[in-house]
Amino acid sequence: MNELTYHNVHNSFKLDGFHLNREDLCRVAYSFIKEGEDFEKPVGSFILDWFDDRPYIEMNTSGTTGKSKVIRVDKQAMVHSALATGDFFDLHPGSKVLQCLPVKYIAGKMMFVRGFILGLDMDLVAPNSTPLHKNDTEYDFVAMVPLQAQNSLKELKKVKKMIIGGVKVNDTLEKQLSKLPTMAYETYGMTETITHIAAKKVGEKAFTVLPNVTISYDDNNCLVIHAPRISNEIIVTKDIVELVNENQFVFLGRFDNVVNSGGIKLIPEQIEDKLIGKIEPRFFVAGKPDEKLGEKLVLIVEGEPQTIDPSIFDVLDKYEKPKEILFVPKFKETDNGKIIRKETLVLVL
Repeated sequence: MNELTYHNVHNSFKLDGFHLNREDLCRVAYSFIKEGEDFEKPVGSFILDWFDDRPYIEMNTSGTTGKSKVIRVDKQAMVHSALATGDFFDLHPGSKVLQCLPVKYIAGKMMFVRGFILGLDMDLVAPNSTPLHKNDTEYDFVAMVPLQAQNSLKELKKVKKMIIGGVKVNDTLEKQLSKLPTMAYETYGMTETITHIAAKKVGEKAFTVLPNVTISYDDNNCLVIHAPRISNEIIVTKDIVELVNENQFVFLGRFDNVVNSGGIKLIPEQIEDKLIGKIEPRFFVAGKPDEKLGEKLVLIVEGEPQTIDPSIFDVLDKYEKPKEILFVPKFKETDNGKIIRKETLVLVL
């Protein structure tokens, strides 16, 4: 059997109810660019980029932990990623899916690639915060960011499976999703891994890798990803993990964020998880230079100064309790809403 390539469009693929082949899609793309709505114009550009002669797509990394950079992602690797997602989530030709993510980012691009390669029946809507509003269609599969999921809780009963990515799913949303009949998964991935390489059911601790992906960790306990069908190189991340086995891991936090306070190494994400739901505005914890400790743990809260009840810190261990609370009017963030910790911290140091 010939290998599927990025030149293929499955004959079951539909966009907004219409069967479209490669030539049809290119015509639709020109129409989107020339006279489409604002969200359709980048869709048109991506479709034309996908079907051009280049074997790669250029895209920007998120810029969450450093400056955003342009990288080239191999189209055939994107095809392999789509096939792995199809296997993992049991997607078949004709599966009804909703595309509600911005095509500017890898997650939005990959929804289209899955559609083309797997033969999905796709509805395209604007990537706003309420993508299921006034939509009575039943879907087999939907991908959202946490804000969209939060705003769609009433409508999600019409969705069989959903994946949530972009930022971590907080405890409150996790509990709300677990009450629904929808099978909701949190995903792990990055632009360099061509969206997700692992997923876990909401409420579970450990991520399970997709087919043809294996994992290990380095001397800093950072995740190392082996995915030969997606990347020719081994991908060494800066994500601290606990390895369950060669196919499962628990995400603990970012190595870049670790605070060394008097020789005690603290992982901010672990502390933040304990405080979720106790502080209303957005917040994070970080290290601030300190003569005695080297770094002291501080709590950064978004908004105007307010009184924080010290009893909320009772859930924390002795060394996890912030030594100072700082307020920032507005956090620095990426285009897709991820907090840029280091740039925000500079505002109060």
